[in-house]
Amino acid sequence: MRLGVIADDFTGATDIAGFLVANGLRTVQLNGVPPDDLPVEADAVVISLKSRSCPVERAVAESLASLEWLRGRGCPQFFFKYCSTFDSTPRGNIGPVTDALLDALGEDFTVVCPALPVNGRTIYNGYLFVNGVPLHESGMRHHPVTPMTDSNLLRLMDAQSRGRSGNVPHGVIDRGAAALHSALAEMRASGFRYAVLDALDDAHLAVIGQAVSDMRLVTGGSGLADGMARGWGGGQRGVADAAAEGRPSGGRAVILSGSCSGMTNAQVAAYRAAAPALPVSVERCLLDAGYTAELAGWAAAQPRDGLAPLIYATMPPEGVKAVQDRFGAAEASAAVERVFGALARRLMEEGFERFIVAGGETSGVVTQSLGIGGFHIGPQIAPGVPWVRAVGRPLSLALKSGNFGGERFFFEAQAAA
Repeated sequence: MRLGVIADDFTGATDIAGFLVANGLRTVQLNGVPPDDLPVEADAVVISLKSRSCPVERAVAESLASLEWLRGRGCPQFFFKYCSTFDSTPRGNIGPVTDALLDALGEDFTVVCPALPVNGRTIYNGYLFVNGVPLHESGMRHHPVTPMTDSNLLRLMDAQSRGRSGNVPHGVIDRGAAALHSALAEMRASGFRYAVLDALDDAHLAVIGQAVSDMRLVTGGSGLADGMARGWGGGQRGVADAAAEGRPSGGRAVILSGSCSGMTNAQVAAYRAAAPALPVSVERCLLDAGYTAELAGWAAAQPRDGLAPLIYATMPPEGVKAVQDRFGAAEASAAVERVFGALARRLMEEGFERFIVAGGETSGVVTQSLGIGGFHIGPQIAPGVPWVRAVGRPLSLALKSGNFGGERFFFEAQAAA
């Protein structure tokens, strides 16, 4: 095993696994802390947790258990994967999990780099941008669970962690891996615990990947893992094998969308104009015990030879605010998740075998509800979004982070199957 990844949600796990496979690394994704007796042979193992917005004690415990499982199999290097929009308020879990992993490994320094330029996520002078807009001015400021009201990664990290952050500007990275390696050594000697690295393009990520090749723990988004893996060169046979094993089944498809991101709103609007689509009622999720059966019946009744039916809780920011004001943010979110989980199980019983899911929380609920313990990684639909196939079962999923993919993603996912 070359690399062990601990991802804080399911879409983030498939995101990074897809990039590793695309670089020729035989990659297995496991959902939840694996059992001790699970046999795995791979160049990289990605463990997907649902720890982004859970209580910090649980996030730390599950992350440490995943680390111990990976260490027990001789893994030499570890990657803590979180979202390319950071998705962590001042009371978030990224800092505490990073500190716990550093302590467990006996390390005192790491990097912070959620950049993913191919999807418009860049870091400049320690500030995170989304398609050229500061994070706090993007659609992420309206996120229902982790509203991002600050774009400065140093402030965000320092507010939730035990150490101090410094920034390595892009000018240092422009000078190459040796210059960056020296800058990191100087920061560590000066007492910094986290180095927030600028990254404006894929060339910067390739340099960073080389410079952190000897670091036991790195943290960031899938772009950094892509930069690291480019230098390793897994070979084309690994790419072909992974894509073949993860290619989706030909069964019936359904789309379940729980994300309220700006891009998912655009994707839902484009899709519902051409395909059967049904919005979810939050009130009925909370109060109607028969609502799940009704949603499943509607999906099953749609034509089999057309576009897949879409069931969505996606709504614009003003709709999210109205729901939260009426029902409470936590209560509304939990009720919708419960319905999506129960709905996925019912649809599987109805013969649906392909699930296209939008939103990290929704993806985690659907995957857990279907009882899927691991995936083979298949072909990419969009950067960071591969098709995956359940190990030993005829179920295929496309798990999409809210802001990933273009407006026609739902169409493209079906065309790629």
